[in-house]
Amino acid sequence: MAAPQHVLVAYESRNGGTSEIAEWIGTALREEGLPATVLPASTIGTLHPFTAVVLGSGVYEGRWLRGAVRFAHRNRRDLLERPVWLFSSGPLDPTVDERDVPPVPSALGVADAVDAREHMTFGGRLVSGARGLLARLILRRGGGGDFRDPDSVREWAHAISRELMAEPTPR
Repeated sequence: MAAPQHVLVAYESRNGGTSEIAEWIGTALREEGLPATVLPASTIGTLHPFTAVVLGSGVYEGRWLRGAVRFAHRNRRDLLERPVWLFSSGPLDPTVDERDVPPVPSALGVADAVDAREHMTFGGRLVSGARGLLARLILRRGGGGDFRDPDSVREWAHAISRELMAEPTPR
């Protein structure tokens, strides 16, 4: 068995739903015996202590948040030397329970730039008190809710941990 790797779970979240998904991922990785650190992407200075990265962003107006995209581009060289997985949080309906939801174009661009192993889309959350004009409009019209599935998030993170534990060395 390979030595445990230290996984960075980096995220950008506007209203907290994506940050909770990132925490669920970090918890699931630690349950499998992998050290995992969960941090907002905009606060990360270096990737040197980490041997793998999971990067996620909330999707707003059909795009990843700017901080996640900037993180990927700023750290592209280091990310290309590590296994990387991506996730998006966004659909405010049960779509992800019914079918695979493809990544938005900005997430696809990041996936290509860092040679990500996989991208997963999870349901989003929009609840009272959310920031942003569009969010407030959606809520005012009776939209929103919590469409995240913690079990699906944990299953995905456990699959990542199994893949990492099977690897003899980082890529």
